[in-house]
Order: sequence, then C-alpha cells, then structure tokens
Amino acid sequence: MKLLISRAEPFLLLVLAALLAGPLRAQERDEYLTAIYDNLHASPMQEKFRQIAPMPFGVVFLPWAGCTEQDMRKHFRMMKELGFTNLKQTMDTPEWPEREILRIALEEGIIPFWYGEGGWEPITKELLLKLGIPANLPMPEIRKHPKMKEYQNKVLWKHWDKWKQTKHSPSFTYKHSADAYLRPTDIRLFRQWIKEKYQSIDNLAKAWNLYEVGITPLPYKSWDDFDKDPLISVTPGTDEIIPSEGREYGRVKDILRFKADMYLKNIAANIKSDFPEQPVRAGGEMGLFLPFAARATDMEGIAEVMKNVGSFYPSIHLAWHYEELDYEVTRPIYMQSSLCTDWFKGGWAATWESTGGPQQFSGGKGWDRKGQDGTAGFTVNSGTITQLLLSYLAGGFKGAGLWSWNARKAGWESGEYALLDRNNEPGERAIRAGNIAKAADRYRDELWKAHKEPYVGVFVNWDNEAIWAAVAGPNRTHFKNYPIMARVGISRALINANIPFEYVTASDIRNGLAQRYKVIYMPAQVSVNEDLFPLLTKYVTEGGRLVLDAPGGWWNEQGKVLNTSKGSGFEQVFGASVADFQYSNNVPFKIGEQLLNGFVLELKPTTASVVERFQNGLASVTENKLGRGQALILAADASFSMKGKNNSFMERWTLKHAMGNWKSPYSCPGAIIYRQAAPGADHYFLLNDDQNKRVAFSSTRYQYKSFTDALTGQKVNPNAIELEAYGGRWIRAEK
Repeated sequence: MKLLISRAEPFLLLVLAALLAGPLRAQERDEYLTAIYDNLHASPMQEKFRQIAPMPFGVVFLPWAGCTEQDMRKHFRMMKELGFTNLKQTMDTPEWPEREILRIALEEGIIPFWYGEGGWEPITKELLLKLGIPANLPMPEIRKHPKMKEYQNKVLWKHWDKWKQTKHSPSFTYKHSADAYLRPTDIRLFRQWIKEKYQSIDNLAKAWNLYEVGITPLPYKSWDDFDKDPLISVTPGTDEIIPSEGREYGRVKDILRFKADMYLKNIAANIKSDFPEQPVRAGGEMGLFLPFAARATDMEGIAEVMKNVGSFYPSIHLAWHYEELDYEVTRPIYMQSSLCTDWFKGGWAATWESTGGPQQFSGGKGWDRKGQDGTAGFTVNSGTITQLLLSYLAGGFKGAGLWSWNARKAGWESGEYALLDRNNEPGERAIRAGNIAKAADRYRDELWKAHKEPYVGVFVNWDNEAIWAAVAGPNRTHFKNYPIMARVGISRALINANIPFEYVTASDIRNGLAQRYKVIYMPAQVSVNEDLFPLLTKYVTEGGRLVLDAPGGWWNEQGKVLNTSKGSGFEQVFGASVADFQYSNNVPFKIGEQLLNGFVLELKPTTASVVERFQNGLASVTENKLGRGQALILAADASFSMKGKNNSFMERWTLKHAMGNWKSPYSCPGAIIYRQAAPGADHYFLLNDDQNKRVAFSSTRYQYKSFTDALTGQKVNPNAIELEAYGGRWIRAEK
C-alpha cells in the first residue's frame, strides 16, 4: 500500500517563479517566504476559509435534569451577549435529544456547529450577483450584509436538517493500536505496504539492515522468504512499546510508519461531510506532549488529510494533557498551539476542544506515577483563561471550542470544566473569555492575514522520533519521550528570551521553506534523514545558521549508524565528524563551572573551528563557515537539559551560540511576548506568570503609529504596560 499522503505536491507557478528567481531576490520580496508558506496546504476549502475568515469561539452546552426550553434560550442569548458565536457541541439527556438543542440554538442565533461561519458557502461573484450585493464592497461588509446573512443562515439550516441523518459507507476501515506491534489483522496490509514501498527484496534487506551483525542469520533472499516470515512472535507487554526481540530499528520504524499511514487512510475514508462547503475536523483527543511516533500516529499527516476538507485540531485540557510537563501551564500552551499551526502551515488550525474552567477530580489518563498518585488540579480564573485564549491566537489558531459552558450536575466531570460558575452565572472568567472572542471577531480579517515572522525554526521530524521510539524498547521506554522533552527545552529558552520562533518539519524543508528561518535548531535529532544534508548545506550556503545539539547524528532514518566521516553529508555541512558519543556521569563534563548530566558529542573538527571547549579541553562548540552561513554543533545535550524550569545558565549558553549575531527584533523584559504580523497592524500577546507588574516594550526593527488594548480599545503606553497577575494582555500595534 503506497504512502497515503504526498507532501511534495508541485508548487503553484507563482511559488516556483519565486524559487527560480534566487534566494536573495526571494527574500527581498518576501523575507519570510509567506507565498510558499501559504501554499503548503492550499486548496479550495482553505481558500474559502481565508476569504470568509471564520473566527468561531464556541462552547459546549450541557442540559441538566429539568432544563426547559426557556432555560436553553436564556443561556444561548447569554452566550451571544458575552461574545460567543456557536456551540462546539452539546449532549442529549432523557428529556432533550441533541437535535432539538441544536435547533433552539440556531433559532437564537448561535450556530450549532463547531465550525461556525466556516460552514458557509464560498462567497463567489455569482452568489453576490444572485443576492444583489455589490461586488466592490469590502469583505467584512459583504459578510455582514443582511442578504448574505439570510442566505448563509439557510445553508446552516440545511446542515442541521442533515445532521447525523446520513450513514456514510467507508471504503476502508482500520483498527489502530498505538504501539509498534503488528496484530494478525495487520499482516496482509503490512506485506502489501512493504512491497510497494521497497519494490525489491534487496531494498528491504538494506532498509532493515539484515546483513549487519546480530540482526538475523537468515536475511530475506526473495519475497517468498518475506511472505513466510510470520512477523508476529509476541503480544504487547504492559510497558513495552516494541517486541522484546525488536532490536532492529529500521523494521520497528516501518511498523510505526505503516500503522500511521493506515490511520491516515482510515481518517480520509471515514470522516465525511454531508455537503461540499461543510468542513470536517481531525486531529485528536491526544496531548501534544505525547510521543506520537511511538504511538504510530502522524499528526502532520492528519493535518495533510484535512487540507481539502476542513480543519486540523488538538484537544487541549489542563487535567488531561499537561502531565508530561509537571502540570506547568503558561509556556506550554503556546508550544501546543504553535506546533499544531506549524504542522498545518497555511491551513485552518484551532483547538476545537479546550478547557473552560477549573478542574481537579476528573481527567488525566494517569499513565505515569504522578498522574496516578497526585492531583491534576488547576485554577482557571480570568487570568488563566486569558493566557489560554491569547496563546491560542498567538500560535496561529483561528477560533476555539471550550468544554464547557456549564458544568454537569452529576457523575464524571460534575462541577468542573465550566466557563460559568457553579450557579450557572457568568463571572469574570466567562466575561473575559467573551471579550477575547469579541476582539478576535473584530480583528478576524487581520488575524487571518497575519503570520508569525520567526527568526528561529525548531526542527521537528517524525522519523527521528520513530527511531527514538525504536531505541526505547525494551526496558528503556523513557527514550520515546526524549525528543519531545528536547523540543520543549529549546522552546522554553526561546520563549523566555522573547525570540520569535516556529516549528519547521522535514517536509517543510523539502518543500523549500528553510530560508524562512535565520536559524534552524535541531534538538536531539538522534536520527537524521540523509536526503536532508544537501538541502541543509544549501540552506547554510545561502546564509542560514544551522545548529545541532547532542545526541544528534547517531543514526540515519533507518536506524543505521550515520556516516559522519570526512566527505559524508554530515561532515560537509558541519565541518566535523563525531568521534564518539559520551555521557557526562562517571567522567564529568563541565561548561565553565556548570556540571553537565547528559549526552556529550566527542567531535573531530575538519573545516570547522572550535568556538568553545569543555573543562577537559574537548570541543563544546564548533562552527563551520559555509558560503554566507554557519553550521554549529553544540556538543552538550542542550535542548533536553532545558526541559524544566530554572535552567538559566544553559538557556543563556545555548542561545548565545545558536543565535550568533542575530537579536530578537523586539523585547519586553519581565513578560512573555508573542507576535502575529499583519499588513496593517501587528498583534502582540503578552503573558505574565508572576504578580502584577509594569513592563516596557521596545523594538529595534518595527515602528508603529499607536498601541491599543485589543479588548478595550484604550490607548496603551508601550513604555508602561500594566499586566495583571498570572494573566495576559493583547496589544494591537498599528503600522
């Protein structure tokens, strides 16, 4: 079975022309390659979204025993008054079927579907002519025109009429299991997938390293040999993610990739809409700090499946999805929203299920000791909901769905998760969330035209995480989490330093996006795809700054020891070979007086210069000047060492070398700050994880006419911005 999704679709002629014009001219016109960015997931559906600019802020309404129609109408009117636009969903009760609840909501002007106005038909010239609306009106006026509202409301009623009435017959079904085991039902599909991927038995034998020592005494000589291999010998253990004999990493990676591809095919075959304009969504009820490759899941691939049909989303709940980061909230929110947006560059991403209110008892899978023995308890006040919603917008989300509007009255989650208070009244939390929703709607056109303008691209690669997963079994299961924690570490350092960044994937680089970033940082890339080296060399030659830290470069994408010797792709770009991988433990390694505890690369420079050394004289930083750029190796496991709080030394050391002469174009000491850049205004999102304070914003690059509070419209002095304790603020800077 061939790979379901190809991420290397031909670019539009405009993008090709930009590439052919040369990197310097391309950057003169478009420093951040936004034309390429926007076309990575271009489709008629995504173009419709950009035109309509939907910004749904929806909630989950949960009816209670004895709830009347009058009660519902009161709550739907309250939602609308506060600023909420739609229902993320609802649930039925013995007294109220879902369909009736949705009907009443629509009658009250609350769109009863998660997608809000994203379910509208495209606004075409033909439609404008049909409705008698002047085509030269600005799009915001067209959207608000009474005739357009009336027409699109009929479209939504059409959706309601068909809601859950159609039974789709999928062309393919697959029962996915989140591990690297093959089940009996997998075998036929897996054999077919392998044969189509490798074409010849020799290619398979090479990919699975069958002629290397200790793998097998009987390598496959023919497809008949492969067909006779039962491929299954054990069933999953409690903690194992691969079979105990699964010590050949290429095979394990292929099993994970096969299952991920079948999951993608299953999504494409089963998630269907009733009408062409009606979007669907996919992503998951999975925390974004989980090791997805180890779970045989490809989130970037799911986003690709949604390109033509809808929206990509994660579920973000405090009590469910923060265990891996010790229940820290403020910085991890942005890490999640940015990651999902960056997996779906140019597409509509948002969290269509997120936290509404406080939670302590329910939620949390309890997969680790902390989750089982501790309390996943959180305060969600007006400040917390501000941090959540502003971080979503800052990361690139266009809307949100909040679980829930009101709390269940009994059982699981009763008394928790709600925007309203326990008396079903709107307090500061609900009012603040509604005000943010109103501001997001007010500036929806700017936000849909806005982009991050990153200085740093944090490299994320499914293949690398799959090799980490293969290494993790058996009995070393913590390794599956290693690359995710390294990603968290470098992200934390960049957030703390007010440096704009986004996540860049291997497919992004293959599709020509590398020059968008002044720096590409490769955290814990223990496996590096060999086809990337020419592209990374080109990136550096044309002025990029490439940074790799330990234990990067151990294997290639098939789990074979990577050739880093002189003349290899690795050596040509980094100007050094890896002589050995060490570990600071029994023999300590220090940076100055800072004792390390982790992987260390023992480097053998060729064309690179040694910038800094450990206390023992070995190189801790090398820099290879290549063309107009530089490629650096940080010989310490810098990113992983910064995964937790209070690692200021390593953060300063890492960023000093990673950034070189590059400085962030803006700064706000004492606050976390994110930026979305639109043609007419920039939107800054400031977060405070401390007591009330006053901070000052400055920029060495951007000039603005005025600063206003996006929620209130009040003028703001950038030299004296007041921030509430453990909250945030949204500032619009007019150009």
